[in-house]
Amino acid sequence: MKQFLKIFILFLVITSCDEKKSSIIVSSTSELTDALSKAVKGDKIVIKNGTYKDVNIKFVGEGTEDTPITLSAETAGEVFIEGKSSLELSGNYLKVSGLFFRNGHSPKKNVIAFRTSPKDVANHSSITNCVILDFNNLERDKDNLWVQFYGKHNELSNCYLAGKTNGGPTVRVDLKGNQSIRNYHKIVNNHFGPRPRKGGARGETIQLGSSFTSMSPSNTTIANNLFEECNGEVEIISSKTNFNIIKNNVFYKSEGSVVTRHGNYVSVDGNYFIGDGENENYGGIRIINTGHWVTNNLFYKIKGKNFRSPIAIMNGIPKSPLNRYNQVTDVVVAYNTFVDSDSPFQFGVGTNITQAAVLPKSEIRSARPLRTEVVNNVIYNSEGDVNPIIEHDKADGVTFKSNVIDNNGVAIENDKGLLVKDLSVTDIGSNLAAPVNGFSDVEPYNGFDFDVITEDLLGKSRKNNNQIGAILNAENINLNLLDKTKYGADWFSNEIEAKKATIHTVANASELVEKLNAAESGDIIDVKAGNYQLTNSLVVDKTITIQSSEEVTLNYNGAANSAAFLLQPYGKLLVKNIKLKGVNSQHAFATLKQNMSNHFGLEVVDSEISNFNYALKVYKQAFSEEITFTNITILNCENGLELSEETNDRGDYNTEYLTIDGCSFNNVRQNVIDYYRGGYDESTIGGNLLVQNSTFTNCGASEKNRILLNTRGIINVSIKDNVFKNNKVKLIALLWGAKNNSHSNNTISNSGSIKTEKNLKQTLMY
Repeated sequence: MKQFLKIFILFLVITSCDEKKSSIIVSSTSELTDALSKAVKGDKIVIKNGTYKDVNIKFVGEGTEDTPITLSAETAGEVFIEGKSSLELSGNYLKVSGLFFRNGHSPKKNVIAFRTSPKDVANHSSITNCVILDFNNLERDKDNLWVQFYGKHNELSNCYLAGKTNGGPTVRVDLKGNQSIRNYHKIVNNHFGPRPRKGGARGETIQLGSSFTSMSPSNTTIANNLFEECNGEVEIISSKTNFNIIKNNVFYKSEGSVVTRHGNYVSVDGNYFIGDGENENYGGIRIINTGHWVTNNLFYKIKGKNFRSPIAIMNGIPKSPLNRYNQVTDVVVAYNTFVDSDSPFQFGVGTNITQAAVLPKSEIRSARPLRTEVVNNVIYNSEGDVNPIIEHDKADGVTFKSNVIDNNGVAIENDKGLLVKDLSVTDIGSNLAAPVNGFSDVEPYNGFDFDVITEDLLGKSRKNNNQIGAILNAENINLNLLDKTKYGADWFSNEIEAKKATIHTVANASELVEKLNAAESGDIIDVKAGNYQLTNSLVVDKTITIQSSEEVTLNYNGAANSAAFLLQPYGKLLVKNIKLKGVNSQHAFATLKQNMSNHFGLEVVDSEISNFNYALKVYKQAFSEEITFTNITILNCENGLELSEETNDRGDYNTEYLTIDGCSFNNVRQNVIDYYRGGYDESTIGGNLLVQNSTFTNCGASEKNRILLNTRGIINVSIKDNVFKNNKVKLIALLWGAKNNSHSNNTISNSGSIKTEKNLKQTLMY
């Protein structure tokens, strides 16, 4: 017995020593590099709390399932990776947790990569409980990825990622090489926070593969994630490979869709798409290619149109190349529920037969869906929808069976056999309701292989008492989908307590400069009456309001081509009731010429801009989600509002929404409004220009193309209720008839005309 005790005690001592040996504390980049170079299975490398700048971590090792190699923060969230930094992994069974990437950008093509070279990839490895926040390249056009998957059986879990503004998906799964196909990666339990509108393509939150690996099996699972305000572009998730599973995710107020862009046999099951009943950009699921199953999804107050409609089934291109649009075939859309969602079924989306004159034959999407079943779905509308089903092209290859609608008594123009019922909705969670009964008498359509649909949205078995719709009849459903503590890093919250704005009163130019520099984001600067002489730019790098209730003129006489207001990253400016006057060689408002790593914003109200070279100059790679001018006067300026430097023809533009309302333009000699988006890309459905209730007089005299309002390539243009008088131009505007360009109720005198051209030829982007 004593001998046994000696052996047992010796075992505990050895085990204790091994444990101490395998826990390695590092507090500098050099120590971290050294520890990683010597790591063996079972090692636990712990980074001491602190800030680590310009560190490129290369984590290579061979752990095992039972004895992985771990790299973690001493305290999760207290290890800050900043500056020009990145993380790469290769080997097996490597685990990283607790890191916070902020205040910098990666010098490489990715922030985190599951490989260290094209041949050296990671397998059975994970990134968990980490945060990447605003870790953007300095230039919007310099694309990169925040997390790039290679290898097999890797995982991104319980992380928070938000604020990506430059081009490139936030997360991408790459399948180049046999070592990365059939990868079975998992992207689970993450919180994908707000991704601002990018202003063009290449802004997905997750991309699975690429068009050139689209025939490869990926078998990636995206599950139990929260996507909150993921507005980067029209595609939130872009699936471009085979056999992926997109399941039990919440898409909350996100301006885009889940898209089966390339590849086949994707399962989109049990997801929640939640809108606000107003925003027409909140989307659902867009379907392309073969063999997808879209089941058990709930669409709540989704108002997206066309590409962003709740269910958009596209036309394809006959004999399509890999990077275009294959025909939809053998798709099942079953057991879904739609609540107050506009025109939930749209077919032939993207058909462009009318543009055949300006597009090559290889671009014409004329192949309609075939062998597609839309069955066992439930639609509830508290306000009737005349067109719950829209056929942009004939849906003659689609089977409609056992679909029910409560349309609040409104007649339906194209019902496709919809069964009309009087339904009621049941609260199933905070601000969430759905019909769960009232259609038990409708026999579910039983198609081929439908026995694989074994559960409803909530995981309840369909084996007994099955019924149509996403949710089986049940009581006391109480979902808490927007409890953010269920997703992402357990140490991080994106909930920020609202701060009451501080009002700073200024009475002279030096005070204005001083208070602007000292103010916190959200503050208000109230300017007292007077003439203010400014010789240097007012730098705007936070959210700020500059206003007055008195007569105020800011006289700017700084250097030529400098700006009275210099708009920098994060600078969002509201100007109210201010006169701004230059000496003809400067800009009233302008962005930085480079390094606009984050968005700016501008709103000008009840103000006057005079005697500047440019009223607004937005340089290449700068972007604002909204620019608004309301009740302002722009006069005696060489140039007006110029947002036309995105000439790379990649579908980019400088603002998502440009609004001119109740304004007066007088003697603006050129570039009165110049708003440009170049490149043919049907997935880009912006920008947006509204010009209304405004007057244009004696403008455009120096405009070389003799067009007053230049809107080249902008998708949504509305010019209405304006007065155009004595403008020396040939055209007021050349509108794109095939897109959402319109004009109405304008008064025109000695100013040319507004011309609509059905098809504008654009440079192909691919």
